[in-house]
Amino acid sequence: MSFGISGTLRISNQLVKWGEMSMKSWTKNGVDTSYSDIGVSGKVGFFSLLCIACIIVVCMATAPASADSNPTVVIQNYTVTPSVLMPDSIGTVTVIIKNTASTSSITQKSGMATTVDALTQTTTDINVYIQNVHLEGNGIDVTTNDFARVGDIGPGQSIPITFSVRAPDQSGMYFPEVWIDTNGGQSTRYPIPVNVNTPVGIEKQAILVMESSVPGDANPGNEIPVILNITNAGQSLADDVTLNFETQNMSVAPRNSDVVHVGTINPGEEKSTDLVLLSDKNTNPGLIRLPIIISYNGVDGVVHNTTSGIDLMMKGVAEMGFVSVDTNPTRLAEGTPFDLTIRIENTGTGEAKQVSAKVDLPVDGTREAFIGKIKPGNDAPAIFLLEGAKAGNHPYNLTVQYTDDMGSHTITRAMNIWVPATDSSGTIIFGILVLGVLAFVGYRYWYLPRKNGNGSFPWERKN
Repeated sequence: MSFGISGTLRISNQLVKWGEMSMKSWTKNGVDTSYSDIGVSGKVGFFSLLCIACIIVVCMATAPASADSNPTVVIQNYTVTPSVLMPDSIGTVTVIIKNTASTSSITQKSGMATTVDALTQTTTDINVYIQNVHLEGNGIDVTTNDFARVGDIGPGQSIPITFSVRAPDQSGMYFPEVWIDTNGGQSTRYPIPVNVNTPVGIEKQAILVMESSVPGDANPGNEIPVILNITNAGQSLADDVTLNFETQNMSVAPRNSDVVHVGTINPGEEKSTDLVLLSDKNTNPGLIRLPIIISYNGVDGVVHNTTSGIDLMMKGVAEMGFVSVDTNPTRLAEGTPFDLTIRIENTGTGEAKQVSAKVDLPVDGTREAFIGKIKPGNDAPAIFLLEGAKAGNHPYNLTVQYTDDMGSHTITRAMNIWVPATDSSGTIIFGILVLGVLAFVGYRYWYLPRKNGNGSFPWERKN
């Protein structure tokens, strides 16, 4: 008669296999029995064999607990505020401590060991207890004490810890270390880079600087030529440089398109572009700014935008015209005083200031008038008070002087005035009548008596 007993024991994730024990032969009288597979020979009784089997069953019935994974903590993230410390300045170092085991657990198996499938498993989560968190300065002055007995962190959980630090007087890169001591897990040492006034890790970028120049004058209503110079003052190239003009609610705009493509500008390179701006005639004189958004792609492929603009000093131009010429009285008479009124109009785009007018008529009186300011689209009178002029046509020059944003100006206009001669026909007729009456009286009362008589008048007495 023969039989076999086999079992498997799992202790601390290691398998201990028990070999089969076979009984080659066995006699009821307990004689001539051998155990070749386990290297035992001799005569063993039935009860001894039974005791060995019971020991095997008991050992396999309660397998020791095993941990599926050992939990530990890591620095998930860190932040240095500010990112660059000035010498002898105060900042903070914040670290995020995380339990790496998302499902750390203890698994315990129990049951009869006749087959592996017959075992029962029990799983329990394992927390990590943080005993102490310390920041070793390594050149940085740590002003915060250690964080002792922080507590448990469950699987997959994290906790922030913040230290206050003071930068040293000397610039450079420093690497303070975070020391984390735990119970029931692995401890951690992690260096934190701290930049103290050092240009390390700063990304080199393109820096576009735009300058604008206007060769001529910027006058409302006229075309304005502009030259744009774009320089890359950075240490990285700028690709696909584009100028976008913001023309909404503006009185000045590009003549062709609101978008100008410049292209690629290498570090230290300068590119120029010419364009023509159109301006509204009603644009008020003074400084105006046409906004421009400069867009370009960096070497990292990220689109960057910067704001610039074109500054224009709009200069108004005054233009003098003449509306009317009037006299008072309307019909002049020779030698009669009169008022000469000339209305001057500003038809330009700028205000005319210090306006004055002068006439060179050969008459006495006020031949110069001061007007002052004339705004665009308005007019004002120049009044001259003159004495009587001789009869005839009198040509004269009207001279107007004024200033605007472009400077001082003088204009001259040739004019003439007609003074009719005085009408003396009534006086002549009256004189003729008086002379006729006198002639008749003389003829009748003086000439006839003398001719027909003794030459004496009728009323004279005869001696």
